[in-house]
Amino acid sequence: MDFLDFFRWDIIWNYREMYLQGILATIILTLSGYVGGVIFGLFLGLGQVSKNKLIYLPCKIYVDIFRGTPMLVQLLLIHLALIPTIFGSSQGWWVSGILGLILNSAAYNAEIFRAGIQSIDKGQMEAARSLGLTNGQAMRKVILPQAFRRMIPPLGNEFIALLKDSSLVTIIAGAEILYVSKVVAGTYQRFWEPYLFAAFLYLVLTYAVTKLIAFIEKRVSIEYNPRKKREGRVE
Repeated sequence: MDFLDFFRWDIIWNYREMYLQGILATIILTLSGYVGGVIFGLFLGLGQVSKNKLIYLPCKIYVDIFRGTPMLVQLLLIHLALIPTIFGSSQGWWVSGILGLILNSAAYNAEIFRAGIQSIDKGQMEAARSLGLTNGQAMRKVILPQAFRRMIPPLGNEFIALLKDSSLVTIIAGAEILYVSKVVAGTYQRFWEPYLFAAFLYLVLTYAVTKLIAFIEKRVSIEYNPRKKREGRVE
């Protein structure tokens, strides 16, 4: 209790609006980075299972580079070097942050898609081709739907990891949860309250995402039968 009495809860309350804005920024960064990373990662994953070396090699090199270097370094390079070189000046932390999260997440999602696709028996592709489907049609209508069920847990884990990694955007002055806590800590020269509260917010967001992923995983599982579930409720 003495430890709790030591806490100045008014510090958090005084910055409640900034924290709400930080939570919103964290959610937007994570969702934008993840959606973009899934789309880009799908193409990279398909490229990694391609037999064409001109497609396979660039995709493989990209994935190895972005998985083998820290996201913090990637964000700094994008914000301070890449974007100013292309546009002549910085485009703000939103652009740099979202782009950095997309490019990094895509590399990890690519590996998830690659592993998911390769986990499907090769006979499935051969059977689809024997029915007259092209490679693209077979991949879209036969392989990916089956692989998707197996990819949900790792894709969910990547979303959770990206949610926590979004805190790195604070290095380029991104006004998300951690940045707000740094502002509060600098203003009051107190560190327990703002950083523990930031950890609590990330914990709550992560827990909510974990529950959502578990619900989705259950709904798309082969064993799930909504009719049986409704009949059980009637009884």
